[in-house]
Amino acid sequence: MFIQTEETPNPNALKFIPGEVVMPTGTLYIDHKEDAGRSPMAEILFKIAHVEAIFLGTDFITVTKAADAKWEILKPMILTEIMDFYVQGKSVLPSSEGEKKKIAVEYDENDPLIKQIVELIETRVRPAVAMDGGDIIFRGFAEGVVTLELHGACSGCPSSTATLKDGIENMLKHYVPEVESVEAVA
Repeated sequence: MFIQTEETPNPNALKFIPGEVVMPTGTLYIDHKEDAGRSPMAEILFKIAHVEAIFLGTDFITVTKAADAKWEILKPMILTEIMDFYVQGKSVLPSSEGEKKKIAVEYDENDPLIKQIVELIETRVRPAVAMDGGDIIFRGFAEGVVTLELHGACSGCPSSTATLKDGIENMLKHYVPEVESVEAVA
């Protein structure tokens, strides 16, 4: 098994591409060791010192490390754990998780304006962000403000503010004049 790695815009996040399906549907972001039980893969990776967050995408795993840790030390350990995980035929999600639970929707999915914003994010933003090892999830739209949740390499990335303001905000304002700004939420 050969696992490729790619740098991300976030110097503290590295994208691992195992050449296998990671998440059959959806994504999973875990940024607290206490929540690692949501995925056997995350449990194993969080046992490595200085690992701070795990993002599981369709065909990649983004690992975020502590700022003072060195990739030269962590990368071989992470590669070994991912390889062993797949060679042993383990499942990324626990069998009890089975079907991915849908995140509670806090907005009107039938509102044509929200539908347009969500479609733009799903078709133009998320694929581009996934290439950098991250994800952006629509959380709401109220009083001209679009709220988004950042996962994976996007979370804590020094360039995420520029991406939000210069990229996503400008694009949404262009297509949806009602959008005044874009903000990240935790």
